Amino acid sequence: MLTSLDDFRTVQIMSRHHGHDHGHIEPPEVVNIDDGVFAYIQPDGSWWINNCGILANGGDTVIVDTCSTERRTNLFLEAVERLDSGPIRAVVNTHHHGDHTHGNWLTKPAAIIGHRRCREAILEAGLPHFEGVFEPVDWGNIQIEPPMVTFDDHIDVHCGDIRAELHYIGTPAHTTNDIVVWLPDRKVLYTGDLVFNGGTPFMLMGSVTGSLAALDRLSEFDADVVVPGHGPVCDLTVIDQLRAYDNFILDLAQRSIADDVSALEAARETDLGEFGELTDPERIVGNLHRAMFELHGAEPGSTINIVATIGDMVAYNGGKPLSCLA
Repeated sequence: MLTSLDDFRTVQIMSRHHGHDHGHIEPPEVVNIDDGVFAYIQPDGSWWINNCGILANGGDTVIVDTCSTERRTNLFLEAVERLDSGPIRAVVNTHHHGDHTHGNWLTKPAAIIGHRRCREAILEAGLPHFEGVFEPVDWGNIQIEPPMVTFDDHIDVHCGDIRAELHYIGTPAHTTNDIVVWLPDRKVLYTGDLVFNGGTPFMLMGSVTGSLAALDRLSEFDADVVVPGHGPVCDLTVIDQLRAYDNFILDLAQRSIADDVSALEAARETDLGEFGELTDPERIVGNLHRAMFELHGAEPGSTINIVATIGDMVAYNGGKPLSCLA
């Protein structure tokens, strides 16, 4: 169990020097944050390798997100079962992406809870179809299971005497449907992919300016502990680096438009500097596409040409499929 902010900062700093050379990946770890409050951390937090949360109190269990593949979700559910905390009564989805929702169906008959747009986006996305984009992944048996309980702004979920506040972040950011899970009595914040700790943020399906607004909102929570969507447990100091990256993208997008340079060309010509050690650096291309799209007048979160953008990300990666160890 991590016991002080120094412990969280140490984990965070270590992740920043991880770089994008995956090397050996450690097995998932259950981190005991507080009594009945856990984080399920899956190294190394790169493409499709996410984190989950566990609330275990009063004979009930609530989990935050599932995993990308059948194998990874089953490993997660086995870890939950070993806590011997009672049946899973509810699953909270922080957003619609498959690395956080593909395993929903394996939790039946638990109630799946998410933002209204999360349900819509899961149904629209359907089963994974990423041939040629990522290195081969054994997805296993995936059945689409969107939230059955939806909300627009906020809702409370209770697990024994643990009160979890679910808040829509208020704007497209990572996606159009990002929510956070806030435990006010424990000062623990599960952020979903509004926070990548040690990884490159990704805003292709949301908004770069919206991400900055979301980071401002996150900073308003009185959180001692942050469980990011990817990467080690940390604290709110992680926001400084995320905000710096978003501003870096916006500045580059503005200069690229002024110079009539494409997102791919701009990314290829740009020195990532302090952000070069983050995993999945090819996300700069998707982020630039989104930022330039909005600078040309598109609304935050509006539909963008995903196929062409991801094609540019693969091109930035030397024409090779993106590294995926899920």
